[in-house]
Amino acid sequence: MHFEEFPKIGRLTRECVITEKIDGTNAQVCISSVQPHTISASPIAVRGALFMYAGSRTRYITPEMDNHGFARWVSEHADELWALGEGRHFGEWWGSGVQRGYGLLKGDKRFSLFNVSRWADERDREKYPTDRPACCSVVPELYRGLFSDRIVDNMIAKLRAEGSLAAPGFMQPEGVVAFHTATGVLFKKTLEKDEEPKSAQRSQIPSLADA
Repeated sequence: MHFEEFPKIGRLTRECVITEKIDGTNAQVCISSVQPHTISASPIAVRGALFMYAGSRTRYITPEMDNHGFARWVSEHADELWALGEGRHFGEWWGSGVQRGYGLLKGDKRFSLFNVSRWADERDREKYPTDRPACCSVVPELYRGLFSDRIVDNMIAKLRAEGSLAAPGFMQPEGVVAFHTATGVLFKKTLEKDEEPKSAQRSQIPSLADA
């Protein structure tokens, strides 16, 4: 049997970034030099030696085999999305007809990037000088500082009292995501029924249909 080293243990009391958890569907824009024949879907767009793909949480998608219209949106905004640069750009696709809808109607959907350190307006512009595409937003950052359970609970209380920051006036936000920067691990906590699996919660949340 080969030797297996015990992994290093990260220190808990280190910086974390807490953002609002938006209830939509996980999505990604992938910009890569990998040739299309090695990927299970056709590229959305091509520029020089780079290929643009759209993805859901579990697969690549296309306008013909889509997920709530995200691949079609990527196709329509490809010229802007090249500004994201090579790499995988994860975010939430949310709004009209997707999960709780956030009061957005008539097909109004939005793509909010997860990486607030790279794409938020208040980012370190010397480190990340490129502005995000105008067609993209970013998940709201609620807190940046040392991790503690108390801070997480305070952010939950803030959302419960003030409603969603992503969609001001919507009073049923889902919860928060805490990114522990020292370990690179994400944790989530929801306002309601946090102890239940997501599948049990989902059946109790009405979704606004496109109107």
